Amino acid sequence: MRKPYLLAPLLAPLLLAGCVDDSATYYIDGNQHVLTVRATQDYFWSKEVRLDLIASRMPDCQRRIALGELPVSSLEVELFASGENEYTLRAGEQAWRVDTQGCKEMEAPEQVTGRPLGLFHLDDANKLIFEAAEAETPKG
Repeated sequence: MRKPYLLAPLLAPLLLAGCVDDSATYYIDGNQHVLTVRATQDYFWSKEVRLDLIASRMPDCQRRIALGELPVSSLEVELFASGENEYTLRAGEQAWRVDTQGCKEMEAPEQVTGRPLGLFHLDDANKLIFEAAEAETPKG
């Protein structure tokens, strides 16, 4: 007779299959000044992912900021440049502002303004990617 606890290590990968556990990065100034969004789904049956933002401007600062949870089905986080070393992220009705001068979270904006930089989202393979916004073409 087989012992069921011996099968547990073999079944563990099946429980984790389909889970989102990924990150994507927006490079501000090389790899020393970046914003990274990390999405974590603990179980494949969970309908939400936990989001964290890692603001990094090395060697001065690096900080992890919890953004909360979003539905996996609508995981899209927009990124905006909102001033000198200030960035705003927006997901649906939620918005967050971060200052990369000191890697700190600022008061949430009432209205999202700034130059669109791109979008963090899941691709067809459930990988988190950053897709840059299209550059504005000069009129003339």
